[in-house]
Amino acid sequence: MEHQELLAGFIRLHVLHHAAERDLYGQWMIEELAHHGYRVSPGTLYPLLHGMERKGYLESRIERAGRSQRRIYKATPYGIEALAMAQDKIRELFREVVPGNSST
Repeated sequence: MEHQELLAGFIRLHVLHHAAERDLYGQWMIEELAHHGYRVSPGTLYPLLHGMERKGYLESRIERAGRSQRRIYKATPYGIEALAMAQDKIRELFREVVPGNSST
């Protein structure tokens, strides 16, 4: 993905947003990100999810899916708190960087 380093923060926030709304799993998140123009491979997304879990933003559990297992992620209280803080920062940044947006 072009500009991956710059966009990685947006991807993390997108993941956290959905994990705060409902449980998710990696392949679903890859497809959801693709709907928004992010082409993220499993080799990129899964380490990102594991890192967010190590940092306390997400927690996971294993569920059976037919004959295989699936790791399900959801936001922790710490992750929800971080998301709320990030939403405030996003609003502030949006007012600065989007042309024609009022500064009120």
